[in-house]
Amino acid sequence: MAEIEIHHGHGHDDDPLAKRVGLQVGLIGVLLAVVTILAHREHTTAVISRTAENDQWAYYQAKKVREHTSEVGRELALALGDPARTGATVAKLEGMAAKYKADAEEIQAKAREEEQATHHAELRALRFDLGEGFIELGLVLSSLYFLGRQRLFPLAGGLAAVLGLLTALSVLAGVG
Repeated sequence: MAEIEIHHGHGHDDDPLAKRVGLQVGLIGVLLAVVTILAHREHTTAVISRTAENDQWAYYQAKKVREHTSEVGRELALALGDPARTGATVAKLEGMAAKYKADAEEIQAKAREEEQATHHAELRALRFDLGEGFIELGLVLSSLYFLGRQRLFPLAGGLAAVLGLLTALSVLAGVG
């Protein structure tokens, strides 16, 4: 009967650099997980902010429609009615139009604030995505050491991961 040879080692015992590269790959993987979570959270923030912005613009449009409707009603009351009888209605419609116009200006200001918040969140999310991409590149390059046993792979992988980390940290530090 043929004997089956079972190998217990993976050849890492004779390659001390492999243990360090393995540790590097593990640390880069943890870093990647953290930056990925931060990127996802920032994308969620951007979506929520965009929704609030859209709600404000819809509210603004509704106020502008009411303002316009009040102005049309005023014009109709002036054109078709006796000024003595329609004076109260015209005054009421003018007051409503002025109120809707003032409300719309406030709402427009809030919508612009939400627009800025959305833009800021999208830029932060983009920065996190770039950091995530560089860290992923670092993970892949570092892992290639186990296939090619070239010292250049973990070096390039470490540099890519550091670049990704710095990109992600620049978001947290408020740079850019």
